[in-house]
Amino acid sequence: MSADDWWKHGIVYQVYPRSFQDSNGDGIGDLDGIRERLDHLVSLGVDAVWISPIYPSPMADFGYDISDYCDIDPRFGTLESFDALVREAHARGLRLILDFVPNHTSDRHPWFVQSRSSRGDPRRDWYIWRDPAPGGGPPNNWLGNFGGPAWTFDAATGQYYAHSFLKEQPDLNWRNPEVRAAMYEVLRFWLRRGVDGFRVDVLSQIVKDAQFRDNPPNPDFVEGQDPFLRLTMLYNTDLPEVQPIVAEMRRVVDEFSDARSSRVLIGELYLPLDRLVAYYGLDAEGLQLPFNFQLISTEWQAAHIGRFVRDYEAALPPGAQPNWVLGNHDKSRIASRAGPRLARLAAMLLLTLRGTPTLYYGDEIGMTDVPIPADEVQDPFEKNKPGMGLGRDPVRTPMQWSAAEHAGFTTGTPWLRLAADWPTHNVEAQSHDPRSMLTFYRRLIALRRAQPALHRGTYEALEAEDELLAYARDSEGQRLVVILNFGTTPAPMPQTLMPHMPRQPVVLASTDPARAESIEDPLVLAPGEGIVIGKGPATR
Repeated sequence: MSADDWWKHGIVYQVYPRSFQDSNGDGIGDLDGIRERLDHLVSLGVDAVWISPIYPSPMADFGYDISDYCDIDPRFGTLESFDALVREAHARGLRLILDFVPNHTSDRHPWFVQSRSSRGDPRRDWYIWRDPAPGGGPPNNWLGNFGGPAWTFDAATGQYYAHSFLKEQPDLNWRNPEVRAAMYEVLRFWLRRGVDGFRVDVLSQIVKDAQFRDNPPNPDFVEGQDPFLRLTMLYNTDLPEVQPIVAEMRRVVDEFSDARSSRVLIGELYLPLDRLVAYYGLDAEGLQLPFNFQLISTEWQAAHIGRFVRDYEAALPPGAQPNWVLGNHDKSRIASRAGPRLARLAAMLLLTLRGTPTLYYGDEIGMTDVPIPADEVQDPFEKNKPGMGLGRDPVRTPMQWSAAEHAGFTTGTPWLRLAADWPTHNVEAQSHDPRSMLTFYRRLIALRRAQPALHRGTYEALEAEDELLAYARDSEGQRLVVILNFGTTPAPMPQTLMPHMPRQPVVLASTDPARAESIEDPLVLAPGEGIVIGKGPATR
């Protein structure tokens, strides 16, 4: 795997820093804690670590409200501890990706403090200010993601400011060239410190309609859903003006790419497929990897997933790299969504499809959502919309490292409660269990790295039956076939797949640790079983 294409064929691992490892006993994970656990990531076999925001912040939205883009929050460490993390990650062959949050700052950021000080301040136009609507009230009907209008009135200056999320997160005005120049300098600041790329937060929302028109009603809205969905975000997301800005970001990042290592831009884009692929960087004009979240929302049935994979592959621009995500810090964990039976199957799907996979911390040991009592809720999303099941705390609980106190995460009191199963369900216990989820992930990642057909091969959908999903991966004469049984009953391998099999086939990997390497006749997949078939020798 060459240095300049690591993001095409490697594996990204997301760390939520508050919850990964605490090094000083305050109950909050930090940079030194991440550094202490780098060997786990090496043993897992991933290539890059993406770290959610670590910048100074009042923590109204746990780091996504930034008060200084060019420093480290004391809860997480210092610039010196960050530099040490970069050095040690690179020494182990790991790349480091930071979260870049361009849509908004904290209301305590010096830029916004200046902006709201008076209508005549030079930084007034760095944010989005509007007069009240005729007759009073917000300038239009836009809604905030976390509840209520996307506008807050500032009595001192008599105008409203826009905020796509909390009122403590005012939106920057990306139509202002001074804002763009300042934010590109933020990218350069971290690139000079050795960062290998950025995941760009809510990228599609950074430009708003110049006329500030009302959003239309959403015809698909159903009572009981999140009230935010009442409107279609026609005038404050995915506007044509976003694309030239993405191209500018890409040019900044490319300034730091060379023959030894390329820097990468990954975009958070919850968009329909046809719009998602428009953000790919043709001729270095866009993102290398617009995040593809469809596996998070797709029904876990073979037909649904197979159809989506085919549609995605067909929609990709020539030369574009697919990417796949099972979970993140905003969505329910895969082991809770799909259940333990299909969690292994999901891992095999993620790691054998064509493209770049991203793992969420803890998924490698099968961590599940943790119910958080109402009096312990931290997430502003849940606090603003209680009882709707939108809270993100359950997927952000501390990593379960060992059977030591507090799962080895901290010597203090964890900022969020641990799962009840941490004494037996942890990295240390699973490291010594040949049948564990962690052992399965390690073996599957090792297989992916060893087999060119998996980390760089083509994808071919194969016709299967019922709840079976089958596809082939090919590279320079090597062929592997993946068969996944999403059903609840045993499924014989269809005869239609036989002509597509490699010669002298053996089972290279299975979700069932007891599966024999030899191919029996007939081959029957157990419920929830997946297998990778190739030409021997097996590497399990």
